Amino acid sequence: MENSTIFAPSRTYSSFHGTLFSFFSTLLLTAIALYFLFFKSQSISNEKPKKCPLPPGPKPWPIVGNLPEMLKNKPTFKWIHELMNEMDTKIACIRLGNVHVIPVTCPEISREFLKKQDTIFISRPVTMATEITTKGYVTTTLVPYGEQWKKMKKILSQEVVSQTRFRWFHSKRMEEADNLVRYVYNKCKNNSENGGLVDVRVASRHYCGNVIRKMVFNKRFFGEGMEDGGPGLEEEEHINALFKVLTYIYSFCISDYVPFLRGVVDLDGHEKVMKENVGIIDKFHDPIIEERIQQWKGGLKSEVEDFLDVFVTLKDGDGSPLLSTDEIKAQLFVIYQAFSLSIFLFISLSLSLSFYLPIYITHQIWNSTHLFYAQFDLIKFVL
Repeated sequence: MENSTIFAPSRTYSSFHGTLFSFFSTLLLTAIALYFLFFKSQSISNEKPKKCPLPPGPKPWPIVGNLPEMLKNKPTFKWIHELMNEMDTKIACIRLGNVHVIPVTCPEISREFLKKQDTIFISRPVTMATEITTKGYVTTTLVPYGEQWKKMKKILSQEVVSQTRFRWFHSKRMEEADNLVRYVYNKCKNNSENGGLVDVRVASRHYCGNVIRKMVFNKRFFGEGMEDGGPGLEEEEHINALFKVLTYIYSFCISDYVPFLRGVVDLDGHEKVMKENVGIIDKFHDPIIEERIQQWKGGLKSEVEDFLDVFVTLKDGDGSPLLSTDEIKAQLFVIYQAFSLSIFLFISLSLSLSFYLPIYITHQIWNSTHLFYAQFDLIKFVL
């Protein structure tokens, strides 16, 4: 009994002493660790180069930046020009949401972006419209710079935009040119009461659609078409949706600058328009693409006749399909957009020249002192 009374305080003292020692040891190690972490972070921050200041611009609001001012002052490009004139600057910084927009009005500064610093600005912006159009960025034209872009660019340069393909589709282009002439002739003939008027805009847009449809799907119409060679209801719906997508592809959308709004609030209706029109185009494209893939897999088709056949038959080093179904769908969609817009702009330019060039020549000939300059201008234009 006495022994237990003598040694109990000793054990209690020893336990308390050990706990106190471990507490102070832990505290000391923590203080040393915090000191070294603080010292290291200070040295790293001192080694970092100082960030260059951003160009001048209006003071942004929290979160939304200068979006309220931009929405209030339309058209946007005019507001930006007036703002830069007021600030007397050739380069500015306008924060829209979480994106810094850098407008430039000076040719020398523009060359810095486009030539000297082109590797930094080579990539394309990520937007709601481009993501929907490219099926999640699996194509080329509207895709940010990266491995997928390199893969699809190589395919395009070798299989699409080449002299061999250009000559290969010559007969198809001539066939659609003949159909355009027949369509315009029938329109003039059937509208003789109105002086044979033809809506050139409609004719040129549908000629674009017919040429690309022939090159991509080897068909002129999705449906039956019209007896006079014109487009049917299916072609009109398709081409209207296509040009609507082209109109909205890089137009201003609030969710591009405030990403958390995407899929939640469609303030300007932009997302709804894109999804509806892309859905219309997919409604015509997807069944043809999927059927053609199955035809090649089942051995029902063996001859390459159009771009769709070219993409389906591409193989990698192991003999497997080089492109997935989604990549084929997205790439043909983008080809359709790019080629249609190019042909439409070419036709518009040709019609403008055919109207204004004779007037220009007549005016210059009447003014004999400017005849030499007219010849020089025409030589430059032709060359």
